[in-house]
Amino acid sequence: MKKIIVIAIAALTLAACSEKKPMFTVKGSVEGAQDSTLCLYNNTLGGAVLLDSVKLGKDGTFCFEAEAPQAPDLYCLNIANQIIYFGIDSTETITINAHYPNMAQRYEVEGSENCQKIRELALKQQQLQQQATALERNLDLSRQQIADSIDRLVYAYKQEVVLNYIYENPGSIYAYFALFQTLGQWNIFDRQVPEDVPVFAAVATSWDTFYPESERAKHLHNTALKGMNDNRRAIAREMSAAEAAEKVVSSGVLELELPDATGRIRTLTELSGKVVLLDFHLFGMKESAARILSLRDLYNKYHNQGFEIYQVSLDENEHFWKQQTDALPWISVYDPSGQAARRYNVQSLPEYFLIDRSNTLYKRSSQMDDAEAEIKMLLANPTASAK
Repeated sequence: MKKIIVIAIAALTLAACSEKKPMFTVKGSVEGAQDSTLCLYNNTLGGAVLLDSVKLGKDGTFCFEAEAPQAPDLYCLNIANQIIYFGIDSTETITINAHYPNMAQRYEVEGSENCQKIRELALKQQQLQQQATALERNLDLSRQQIADSIDRLVYAYKQEVVLNYIYENPGSIYAYFALFQTLGQWNIFDRQVPEDVPVFAAVATSWDTFYPESERAKHLHNTALKGMNDNRRAIAREMSAAEAAEKVVSSGVLELELPDATGRIRTLTELSGKVVLLDFHLFGMKESAARILSLRDLYNKYHNQGFEIYQVSLDENEHFWKQQTDALPWISVYDPSGQAARRYNVQSLPEYFLIDRSNTLYKRSSQMDDAEAEIKMLLANPTASAK
């Protein structure tokens, strides 16, 4: 009987061992973080999922084990929002040695090329963020100069990352990590930007090939498809805009169809019979308050005579735009994509145009020495037209 029991226990033990799931290990130390809680998270598509945590001792050492993923996945170590990202392919063991409180910048990783590459990308992104923040705080630059400078920084960053990381190994977890990096609240790579669509497609194709059943592969596939469809629609819109530009002489004005703060679509052609100031504006620029005051003065003087303002905001933050326009009496619409500005070849802000009562484009700002005098003339002479 004892032998039977021993054999049964051994059989159960063997069965338990055979059912044990494959694990990965992340170990190391965080210097200067005694008594802090170090957390291990899985960065899933649905958000960060806590896998384990430990209170660090004087030497700061730690060792986590967690179930290995079926396909490459993203993880992170976190102490009070100081985050170290890393990728896991299967059952590897990686070592991370960091220094607190700036462990997101001061750490080394061993045991995985993927993790080395993710570290490089994370540090590059942090440097990009610092450069962008410095530009935004530079009071000697206009909003347009700041935006242009940040655009150049992001463009250079994307060129380097695409060449040296993403296209180098599009099926890697570090290529995936690079593709979804952010600058502030904005994605560095955007599926709606035409030149970024092939980058999404390259990574999606590789993941479809090697990890077709993984959630990240499916997410990439859908993202790339949406990007291609958005790009096709954008090309169609551009073609329509070009056709409209060719017809401007006969049709009078390039139509705009944009939403106001209530979501109602407002058009330029609905204002036929009025003299319209078409104004392109950025409420985030430092000259905004003074310009709004001058527009209020014009509106109060001439609105009852048939004058209207159709103001297109190009601000990125919709909530901010709604706050700024809440008390404005004229038509204020929102165009964060900048498509309307491109249609009217707006090169700098603020920019404005006058449209006469027949709904025909009259003049742009550079053609007017005195906008108020031009408005008065158009209001007094309904048959006036552009020379």
